[in-house]
Amino acid sequence: MNIHEYQAKSILKKYGVRVPEGRLVEEGGDVAAAAEKAAQNLAQERGNAVWVVKAQIHAGGRGKAGGVKVCKTIADVKAAATDIMGKVLVTPQTGAQGKKVHKLWIEEGSQIAKEFYLGVVTDRAISQVIMMASTEGGMEIEEVAATHPEKIVKVAIDPTTGYQPFHGRKLAKALGLTAEQTKEAVPFFKGIYRAYMEEDCSQVEINPLILTQQGQLAALDAKLNFDDNALFRHRDVVELRDLNEEDPAEVRAADTGLSYVKLNGNIGCLVNGAGLAMSTMDLIKLHGGEPANFLDVGGGASEDQVTEAFRIILADKNVRAVLVNIFGGIMRCDIIVSALLNAYEKVGFNVPLVVRLEGTNVEKAREMLAASGRAIIAATDLTDAARKVVQSLTP
Repeated sequence: MNIHEYQAKSILKKYGVRVPEGRLVEEGGDVAAAAEKAAQNLAQERGNAVWVVKAQIHAGGRGKAGGVKVCKTIADVKAAATDIMGKVLVTPQTGAQGKKVHKLWIEEGSQIAKEFYLGVVTDRAISQVIMMASTEGGMEIEEVAATHPEKIVKVAIDPTTGYQPFHGRKLAKALGLTAEQTKEAVPFFKGIYRAYMEEDCSQVEINPLILTQQGQLAALDAKLNFDDNALFRHRDVVELRDLNEEDPAEVRAADTGLSYVKLNGNIGCLVNGAGLAMSTMDLIKLHGGEPANFLDVGGGASEDQVTEAFRIILADKNVRAVLVNIFGGIMRCDIIVSALLNAYEKVGFNVPLVVRLEGTNVEKAREMLAASGRAIIAATDLTDAARKVVQSLTP
């Protein structure tokens, strides 16, 4: 689960991480007036004379897309807010369709001396938390990793012992901080580590992390992603979810108990098991096709879930064929076929459907498919299924 920048900063602030102060403006009503009030409040409380108007979307690259503007007058703040609110921002992370701006964060300006990058993730290969730092702040970390990997310093932290001061000192040294700045950096980095661990994050990214002209560290931007499997422990985090930022089909699938991710291809996939779903997509690509989605119905999917899965897949106008790949382990193949045929009848198909079955009662299931009289293409194995679904696209 992802959240907005302003929400991430609010969480980091609880852990003692310095962030610039700001005010939220949401769509609806007089945006210019709300922006003016926010800017005036910041000026009165913080004494600043520079503001930054920032679009709040779940994607990076906002600045290059015109979603971040520095303003030196309140009139500029009003104009920027009016321009950005409701705008569709297209960035490398949004895809060609872009994301519409529904919220703005109006923030006090910062006097920046240096920009850095700081990130926290889990390295599953070594079962440790990795804190990464780079002097190349403000750039995409993927670009830095590709062109200047030596500029990324990684510090591994054993979760059984946790963050220690020497971890912070190593990160501070990598960023070229002075002895005095390091004294502040050590607890600053600890706060970020604590937020990562205690909030069950899957990623924390501060880009840029800044050193102000006053010699203080601050998170000028913040991105927090959370482990969906741990959200039951964080009801307060769940309340931060913004459905406007999520694909409607993915929300619909999650509400039905399905794992669905929309992709850019034209072959819909319905599979039971995440690993099998990944293998299915790989084989589709191997045979020259492009998967339209990842969809895992799980090991014990009901008829209603299978029906809804088909509806979600077929609602994608790009889908020109569907591949069903089922391994009957917990659920017998004949029961799965019964649900599949009933769902087929309810939904109605206007694209080729290829079905591959394996597992318990597979022969009975295949007989049921053959006797159904429906236009279903049977496959003997996964390779055969991938080849047939790709071939079905050819008139």
